[in-house]
Amino acid sequence: QVQLVESGGGLVQAGGSLRLSCAASGRTFSSYVMGWFRQAPGKEREFVAAVRQSGGTTYYADSVKDRFTISRDNAKNTVYLQMNSLKPEDTAVYYCAADRGNMIHTTARNYDYWGQGTQVTVSS
Repeated sequence: QVQLVESGGGLVQAGGSLRLSCAASGRTFSSYVMGWFRQAPGKEREFVAAVRQSGGTTYYADSVKDRFTISRDNAKNTVYLQMNSLKPEDTAVYYCAADRGNMIHTTARNYDYWGQGTQVTVSS
C-alpha cells in the first residue's frame, strides 16, 4: 500500500519550466515502477513518463521527449518530473502513479496507486 501526493503545479508562460514532485508513503517505495500521467478536459488520460525502481531506466511519450525528465530519489520516497520548454498543449492535471510490477507500462490501468493530481496551466 502506498499514498501519493503531488505538488509543484501552477501557472507558467509558454517556454517556461516547472518541476513536479510526488511524495510517497510506505516502506516499499523503491519496489515500484513510478509513472506520470496527464489529463486535459475532454481528453483521455495519457502517459507522460515512467521510471523503473533503480531510476536508471526511463521512458517518455513522444510528445514530451527531450523536454521532460523523470527522476526518483528512493531515499526520500519521491519522484520528480522536470518540465522544460512548456507549451500550451501541456496544460492538464498531472497525476503520479505507482506500479507494483517490474516493467514499464504506458497504460493507466496497469498502475495500482494514484495521487489526486496537480494542475499545470501554460499560457501563450
